Amino acid sequence: MAVNLKGRSFLTLLDFTPHEIRYLLDLSHDLKAKKRAGVHEQMLKNKNVVLLFEKTSTRTRCAFEVACHDEGASVTFLDSSSSQMGKKESLEDTAKVLGRFFDGIEYRGFDQDVVELLAKHSGVPVFNGLTDEYHPTQMLADMMTIEEKFGKLKGINFTYMGDARNNMGNSLMIACAKLGLNFTACAPKELWPTDELVAKCKKIASESDCTITLTEDVKEGTTNADVIYTDIWVSMGEPPEVWETRIKLLSKYQVNSDAMKNAKKDAIFMHCLPSFHDTNTKVGEDIAKKFGINEMEVTDEVFRCKQSVVFDEAENRMHSIKAVLVSMMS
Repeated sequence: MAVNLKGRSFLTLLDFTPHEIRYLLDLSHDLKAKKRAGVHEQMLKNKNVVLLFEKTSTRTRCAFEVACHDEGASVTFLDSSSSQMGKKESLEDTAKVLGRFFDGIEYRGFDQDVVELLAKHSGVPVFNGLTDEYHPTQMLADMMTIEEKFGKLKGINFTYMGDARNNMGNSLMIACAKLGLNFTACAPKELWPTDELVAKCKKIASESDCTITLTEDVKEGTTNADVIYTDIWVSMGEPPEVWETRIKLLSKYQVNSDAMKNAKKDAIFMHCLPSFHDTNTKVGEDIAKKFGINEMEVTDEVFRCKQSVVFDEAENRMHSIKAVLVSMMS
């Protein structure tokens, strides 16, 4: 069955069928192979894309900019200090103006409602670079990386450790349910995804012949895992005082050598980055001084081990974002 995503927006994987996601992954692999072979088709020549960033980023911004440049599109970057969106101009008006100038809009910020409204009023494809609720472009990179390492997605045992009700926990549960991976959220109950989203994902998982499991038990959650995944314990935009609470809640869910030993011998470690695996960041240094810990969601040993694929994953952000842009704008 042919897939045509032209003109669609990419806001959450809930909007896409498994067949459509499979198409995007196949295109991601194809575009990666072409880039490495020096093949440049420039399928977005004469297109213009605007990047709206209310939250800062390294990988998302660079991935979108390189993807656009590789395919011949021009890019305009606007952060919160260089746009009137929501301040002197309503979101609806901004969307309508940008839709007249650009062929596509990327948004990275806080509320999912913002990216949804941009898509509703702009008249052009809108791409979610991250909101507090979902992170769909990261999902394509993650699934692409798993497929590169194992040659499949169906039946893979995937464990997410940490804050499982943030945008990563939500999105990974959706992606696994759609694509047939057995998803386990290993986290304290206070940080489990909402009952509504869990129920929705369990229904999807039943159609994909996979499972959704929530557990507080680290041994249970990591045993027989093919993939162990984590994210930072405090997300962008949350106040600094949250650190103390999260460290108390999540310390036992740190990905360390014991957790990896519970997994399969060929298991991989994944992280969307940035990571606080040492004190070589301002945040890491401050946390070490305040709480006496030098590693947080993952130990430096695991982060740097042969099983870690975090930099393959980071590279794949660019290839998979390129697939989204090409499929929806060319």
